[in-house]
Amino acid sequence: MSVFKVNVKWGKQKFEAIECDMTEPPLVFKAQLYALSGVEPARQKVMMKGSVIKDDEWGKVKLKDGVTLLMMGSADALPQEPAQKITFWEDMNEQQMAAAHHLPPGLTNLGNTCYMNATLQCLRSVPELQDALKQYNGRLDSSVAGESITAAMKSLFLMMDKESTSIPPIIFLQILHNAYPIFGEKSERGVFMQQDANECWTEIVRCLQQKLPLQAIESSQGDTVGASSAGGFIDKYMGIEFDTTMKCVECDDEPVNKSHETLYQLSCFIVQEVKYMHTGLKSRLQETITKNSSFLGRDAQYVKTSKISRLPGYLPIQFVRFYYKEKEAINAKILKDVKFPLKLDVFDLCTEELQQKLLPMRAKFKERGDAMVEEQKPNKKKPVTDADSTEPMDETKKTKKEPFSFPDDVGSNNSGYYELTAVLTHQGRSSSSGHYVAWVRRKGDDWLMFDDDKVAAIKSEDILKLSGGGDWHCAYVLLYSSMVYEYEED
Repeated sequence: MSVFKVNVKWGKQKFEAIECDMTEPPLVFKAQLYALSGVEPARQKVMMKGSVIKDDEWGKVKLKDGVTLLMMGSADALPQEPAQKITFWEDMNEQQMAAAHHLPPGLTNLGNTCYMNATLQCLRSVPELQDALKQYNGRLDSSVAGESITAAMKSLFLMMDKESTSIPPIIFLQILHNAYPIFGEKSERGVFMQQDANECWTEIVRCLQQKLPLQAIESSQGDTVGASSAGGFIDKYMGIEFDTTMKCVECDDEPVNKSHETLYQLSCFIVQEVKYMHTGLKSRLQETITKNSSFLGRDAQYVKTSKISRLPGYLPIQFVRFYYKEKEAINAKILKDVKFPLKLDVFDLCTEELQQKLLPMRAKFKERGDAMVEEQKPNKKKPVTDADSTEPMDETKKTKKEPFSFPDDVGSNNSGYYELTAVLTHQGRSSSSGHYVAWVRRKGDDWLMFDDDKVAAIKSEDILKLSGGGDWHCAYVLLYSSMVYEYEED
């Protein structure tokens, strides 16, 4: 038996029946104490019969049900030294250089947890999500998976706001394992197995969709988001709505079936003829399927046609790169090179009704693009397209931003124009192995690469190299954000 329920005495408080699994490092147990007491693991001193329990091994400590441990440590921050020694650039380690560059913190790999780290870094690129999480009041110790994961995400993001060095996401990992044991599976050697990042993304987004309300917050574009809007945060900011028709090609007399559905991610299926992401997205909006026809009383062929009837402020797109290979019993990977744009226009994927609603804002982008073309004519520079017209304005001049949402639909996209904000990549030949990395736009042409605890500054040209075609990092999940129309104040 390796799992025990123990008591912990901390000052005048006593925590009873805390589950302790001795097959995991003591740091995981200390993470539970942190959730209960607020004392960070680094400031905890946990003892049993005079023996101090380390972070990485239990040593000679032997537990049993009902035993009482003693914990010492303050929940208050430790006092900082008033002055620091001068550190020369050549003497700095990677974390010190990141702090000097004012880079955000990375996340420590706790044993094949790069899939989770990359997912969290990509989702953290949504400023409205960070704002909504700050107002969330759920409990970390809740038995409801959605509540505990949402609360753990809030706690981790707040910690990342304060730190400049790598953070071990111990509590979030533990709660993820409790909520979804499949992510906590271990190999025969006792180490965590690699998991699929898109599955992790899907489960986290589902938890947020269930539990994170649409709070009254001020978004990054300056407008106020009202809590009275129907639906939660994810429904509003990532909900993609479709109008779908199903027509039988074998019987013209059978009525056309119309339906409406909501997804939180588009899928780009990679087949031989797909060389560009937009082609892959468009091809899946019309497909031929076989299903039972109640009208004919037998199986028949149908044409399923889908059009987007609502665009969200943030558009996640998955490249379906993995498929099950029965002979080897693994999820093999499609390495094919599929190009994706830094700026995306999905106007042709929308219903006619939505297209009409998008036209006014698109006209503003076009007007500004035309003006930029006129300005460039004397210099004979390359013509500017509608998408190019969304380049940042002159920072020396005062500019204003228009909301990217329709006035009556918070979190929507009112133009059909998007720009790439984050990319989650996979390097390797199988979803059960390899390595995941997050690439997040910082501003303009500046990006950050989050390789677990390593953070590096890169450029847009490096992002375009992630399209696949070899053993380098391949784009797996892309997150596009709505383009914002900026104009100079009079």
